[in-house]
Amino acid sequence: MTLLAVSSLTKRYVSGTRPVTALDDVSLTLDRGQTLGLAGVSGSGKSTLARILLRLMPADGGMVRFEADDWLSLSGRDLRRRRARMQMVFQDVLGAFNPRATVGSVLDDPLRIHSPLKERDRRTEIAALLDRVGLQAALATRSIRDVSGGQRQRVAIARAIATRPSLIVLDEAVSALDVSVRETILRLLVELQQERGIAYLFISHDLAVLRAVSHRIAVMDAGRIVECGPAGDVIERPRSDAARSLVAAVPRLVIRG
Repeated sequence: MTLLAVSSLTKRYVSGTRPVTALDDVSLTLDRGQTLGLAGVSGSGKSTLARILLRLMPADGGMVRFEADDWLSLSGRDLRRRRARMQMVFQDVLGAFNPRATVGSVLDDPLRIHSPLKERDRRTEIAALLDRVGLQAALATRSIRDVSGGQRQRVAIARAIATRPSLIVLDEAVSALDVSVRETILRLLVELQQERGIAYLFISHDLAVLRAVSHRIAVMDAGRIVECGPAGDVIERPRSDAARSLVAAVPRLVIRG
């Protein structure tokens, strides 16, 4: 069942005096409980697409349907209410958090805004969220600056699942982690998807990461999707020059069974 449908999305801007087409007639779909890997080199349009989906910037044209809503037309209270269903995990996790926040306050914010839980019940839920991502409840009192990069990424995932979203957008979410931590985080994401039926739009320049977690992969180049298909087909039989270049740099990393 289709969860997200992007149709003919476009975005243009001016860099200096030079016009740039960041997105050029981009269309894609993502089913519930599935992972669509979005691959491409820097500047191919991946993060621009993510920011538009998250309503962090406007599109110049096209349509996005999310859970049957005309997503780009929502505003005000309707948009605030629906935001809980689409969450984000960034590459720069520390930059996405208030550096003065504690781990507990990072997780309390979405619960306070989007759930009816009272403070005592929120503390219980925070402990449960930390446990689910493999962290101890005592970590809640620690400053977000004083935990490791891998722990911060787990906190970011805990925050993303706190509102019980149907879709999480992950933008280069494991690229700053070392290999052993990266594999652990990817396994956690696969487990959470199997448990909760979450869909992922997983953005990365690294096809090894996308092969590990994706059901389908779309490849972007110069603002366009130049190839899309089952993950194995795109990896083993790339058709576009952009996909072949990415495949040539792929080490082996197997997570998804």
